This record gives sequence, structure tokens and C-alpha cells, in this order.
Amino acid sequence: MLKLNTNIKSALLCPLLLMCFFSFAASKPKKILLITGGCCHDYAFQSKAIMDAVSAVVDAEWTVKNEGGNGTSAKIDLYEDENWARPYDLVIHNECFADTKDSTYIRKITSAHAKGVNAIFLHCALHTYRSAEIDDWRQLIGMTSKRHDHQSRYPVTMVSSGKLTKGVQNTWLSPKDELYVIEKIGPKAEVLAVSKSEKDGREYPVAWTNKYGKAKIFGMSFGHGNETFTDANFIRLLQNAAHWLCK
Repeated sequence: MLKLNTNIKSALLCPLLLMCFFSFAASKPKKILLITGGCCHDYAFQSKAIMDAVSAVVDAEWTVKNEGGNGTSAKIDLYEDENWARPYDLVIHNECFADTKDSTYIRKITSAHAKGVNAIFLHCALHTYRSAEIDDWRQLIGMTSKRHDHQSRYPVTMVSSGKLTKGVQNTWLSPKDELYVIEKIGPKAEVLAVSKSEKDGREYPVAWTNKYGKAKIFGMSFGHGNETFTDANFIRLLQNAAHWLCK
């Protein structure tokens, strides 16, 4: 029986061990934090829809923080730890606390993202902390909005192409939702999709990317009603974003 010498065995075994190691490392779930709660929306339904959609394209390990009650002003204990974001590969913001305006508190959130924790911002997260005098939260998102138009079915036009818009129709009609009036677009933001106001006839971004410090950001201003979280184009954009940000 032919026997391999020790050196040959080692030469063959090492690549196999390395392949097994990297295969295991590649399959490690991404840690995703979903922050939700506040006024005005069905967060239980939306949270499940978000997790189901993202888990279809990302092997995810979820942490959900639904705190602060159902009002417009709250502080979440999570942010008291300056390293709150360190364990996570992605943070999804779907909270709604418009009247919280403590600058020190807000900067505990934004500074953690600036260090490189990627994020998705949905709907009322744009109006969260809108009463604050500082612009840090708005700079993080890449958009400034303090009001929205009435609920309607808004026509959406994609104005960019690429991995983030793959599988999304070039034009589509939203479920009944609120169109956020964007007052300012950040210098590092790139608009992916727009919709037109029925009140003033102007086009406003409804999906975009941004860069903030070392972090990559994706935002969508739709997301008021539950029907939006079952819409194929909305879900596909969310999935594309999560896959991009978790790479």
C-alpha cells in the first residue's frame, strides 16, 4: 500500500483546513440591530416584515429594540453605552421620536455610525430628532425633512441603475403612503428614486444612499402603512440595500 510522507500529507491537508476555515467564516451570520418604536405606525407588523425580507437575502442574527413607548419624545437606554453599535454589521432605524432634541444624546448615535457602522433609515426615522437644533442626525441620513404631504398612491421613478435597483421596476405606483418633503439633500447623498408631490408639483427623493464618516447609508422615505411593507418594489429595494451594506 502506497504511503504518503509527512511533508506531502501536510501540503495536502493545509489547503483543505484553510478552505474549511474560510467557508465557516463566510457563513457566519451578520448581526443586525433593528431600532423601532414611537408614534404613528404598526411597528410589530413592520418589524416582522423587515426581518422576513432581509433574512431572505442575508443570513442574519437579529436584535430588536422596541423602546420609548408610542409618543414623540424618548431616549433609548441602548445609546448610553458609547460602544452600542460595535457588535453589529448593520443597524436599521425605523423609530419615530420627532420631539427628542438632546444634542448630547443624538451625538451618541451619530458618532457611533461615523466610526463605520452601516445603516438603513426608513420613513419616520427621517423625522426623528427633527426638533433638534443640531444637524448631525440629518447629515447622517443625507436628507433634511420636517414635514410630509398627505397620504396617496405616489408614482415612483427610478433615476439610477445598479446593484441597488436590480429587480425594481423603472416606474411604479406606491401603496397609499406619505411623501416626505425633502428640504435639503446632503453633499454626499445619491438619489436612487423620486416621486412628485400632488401639492406643489415638485419631485422629491424617496430612496437614496449617503456616506457619513466611514459608514454607508441607505434611506427610503416611504413606510407609513403596512401595505408598503408588502409592496414588491419597496421590499426589493430594502433587500438590495441590506445585501449591499452587509457585504
